[in-house]
Amino acid sequence: MIIVFGSLNIDMVMPVGHFPQPGETVLCHVDYLSRPGGKGSNQAVAAARAGAKVAFVGKVGDDSFGRRCVNNLKNHSIWAAGIGISERPTGCATIAVDAQGANFVIVAPGANLDATADQVPDEVMTEKNILLAQMEVPAPETFAVLARAHAQGCTTILNAAPAAQLAPEVLHTVDYLIMNEIEAQQLAQGLGLTETDPLQLAPMIAAKGDLTCIITLESKGSVAARGDTAYTVGALHVDVVDTTGAGDAFCGIFAACLQKGHDWIDALHRASVGASLSCLGMGAQSGTPSLEDIAAQLANVPPPQKTGG
Repeated sequence: MIIVFGSLNIDMVMPVGHFPQPGETVLCHVDYLSRPGGKGSNQAVAAARAGAKVAFVGKVGDDSFGRRCVNNLKNHSIWAAGIGISERPTGCATIAVDAQGANFVIVAPGANLDATADQVPDEVMTEKNILLAQMEVPAPETFAVLARAHAQGCTTILNAAPAAQLAPEVLHTVDYLIMNEIEAQQLAQGLGLTETDPLQLAPMIAAKGDLTCIITLESKGSVAARGDTAYTVGALHVDVVDTTGAGDAFCGIFAACLQKGHDWIDALHRASVGASLSCLGMGAQSGTPSLEDIAAQLANVPPPQKTGG
């Protein structure tokens, strides 16, 4: 089983011709969309669609947004009994998507600020399970749940997004660290690393935490490193509709592949293809593919290539 400890939001997606400048008002050229989101929820849905058994732990408000978030997880056969109720309102994100499919996001965390590590019971942190976390709930709680899970032999995956400073002792509780290029550079600065080339940076970060480091590069695919060996994998060429949630699709699919018994190199390959396919739908969850969708396109992207070691 994959246990997702993370955020639940309602996303307000607004398609625009261009992003507004300070003081500028931009009208949507079509209707806005209101859909369940949050990095935790997005990754849980991606993992479930990829065939994994998933449980979710987090917080929502006692409001209609919260009920929508929980019902959405249940509709994807995700176990939602670990979701608590906060006095704060459910988290909400405003997402602008331009004509090229690029986006910017503003998030009001709301109830996500009340998620706590003790919501995750010890008995689910076993060697057979995977803990998947992000950085949209309080960092100390995320670090605490990672430490507990790692100590009990549970495989741990951290998507360091939004960008976060991670101390070496936190890195040592993570088995797989996933982030985009900007997040990797900000993490590197906090670790005293000056390298900016992702292919060189990934092994450096991997060495700092004795972990597998994966850096996603949008349309350029991703790079990964374990020990001093680095790998590259391309992305599937698609006609992009919306890139929102592509990184979350990558994380969820990667976790699902590990949970289903794929080795991490094969999981990287499938996650890269799946993240590209997720850009074909508007919103963070609507385009998330199944493993069958991914398998049908797998031959169109070469498998990860070793670049050193």
